[in-house]
Amino acid sequence: MVAVRQRRTAAPEAPLYTRADVEALSAVHDEPRWLRESRLTAWDLYLRLPMPGKNDEAWRRTDYRHIRWDEAGRQIENASPSIDVVPGAYLEPLIGDRQGGVLVFVDGKPVFYEVHPSLAEQGVVFTDLHTAVRDYESLVRPRLMTQAVLPGEGKFAALHAALWTHGVFLYVPENVVVELPLHVVMYNTTPGATLGHALIAVGENAQATVLVDYRSAEFEDQSVFVGATELLVGNGGDLRYVSLQDWNRETYEFSHQRARIGSDGNLDWILGNMGGEFIKQFIEVELDGQGAHGRVSGMFFADHEQMFDQDTQQDHNAPLTTSDLLFKGAAKDDARTVWQGMIKSLPKMQKIDGFQACRNLLLSDDARMDAIPGLEIEADDVRCTHAATFGTLEEQPVFYLMSRGVPRPEAELAVINGFFEELLDRIPFERVQARLRESLETKIVGR
Repeated sequence: MVAVRQRRTAAPEAPLYTRADVEALSAVHDEPRWLRESRLTAWDLYLRLPMPGKNDEAWRRTDYRHIRWDEAGRQIENASPSIDVVPGAYLEPLIGDRQGGVLVFVDGKPVFYEVHPSLAEQGVVFTDLHTAVRDYESLVRPRLMTQAVLPGEGKFAALHAALWTHGVFLYVPENVVVELPLHVVMYNTTPGATLGHALIAVGENAQATVLVDYRSAEFEDQSVFVGATELLVGNGGDLRYVSLQDWNRETYEFSHQRARIGSDGNLDWILGNMGGEFIKQFIEVELDGQGAHGRVSGMFFADHEQMFDQDTQQDHNAPLTTSDLLFKGAAKDDARTVWQGMIKSLPKMQKIDGFQACRNLLLSDDARMDAIPGLEIEADDVRCTHAATFGTLEEQPVFYLMSRGVPRPEAELAVINGFFEELLDRIPFERVQARLRESLETKIVGR
């Protein structure tokens, strides 16, 4: 008798969604016709676009084929999400002592909402995206994935446009200063897929400060987060935006994040990436008006078998614009990180000043870090600089601290904190700095 070898069923290579899923999502939220049609148009685009792979420049150093889409991509069914499952530390103010508004999502559903009365009096809109679509169509419709992140930018951007599950919407009218910070928490307790969105629009000569926390409980099955962030800063506007991510080690993130800044506008964008099994982020700043300024500060630390891939772009679309990007990261164990950056100027965009740097600290022989800075300059009167550096942990200061009775893990932590100090000094919020230092301590000392 000859044994018959059964062929092993291959795991799906893409999310297992259908057009019916898009229609059902829109129906559940009783969405207006324009949004339903927008979702379906994005779905048709999603079907036409291929899954990204090694032949795509932005993906050729990244392999995500080990994701189990039949597990990670299933839609979360949590009938009774509650704020009670969110650890209290994630709800505390990290910027100042008071908050102008708090919006908390659990498994893609809003579970807590609070806003200071003064915001409504100023004409500020701060709410979840489904409510905004229904109650503020004239503000949302012209902005939702039409100016910053576009569905056609790739397979995951189109998927997000078709199936985004939840999100936050902030609109600050012109000449309005929102003094109290706004806090958003996206917390997952159940494995599966969530597609979160942040749409922030700061009007002419307006100001706001926003913090978004991405967190998840521990569970064994894989999850995926397909996100989009859109930051729209009007002429003379000023936005301080903080994004802190610490997913569990079974979460895969694919996200597109883009800011557009008008004339004399200012953006201070801070990112912290510590969690997740796999992270692929596109982070872009478009300097659209003369005098626009954008500063991006990114901090990341990968350990065990984490994979972080961050692709940044600074586009100078107007003269007399400035951009300043600094990423600092570390990797240990078998972790892998990739950073690829680009500064670009259009023709005749003179007097621009662009800076980008990625400084990397390798903490083990088996970790790997790649950094690829780039310039694409089509003007001749510019100042653009870029850099990528790599280093290892210096034994001399570690030995010195140990000779004074400091245990090795704490000695290493002190030296690594010193490496990140340049980046942390760019963060104007002490409690955000403290949160990132706590994450470093967890990675290094294990507590």
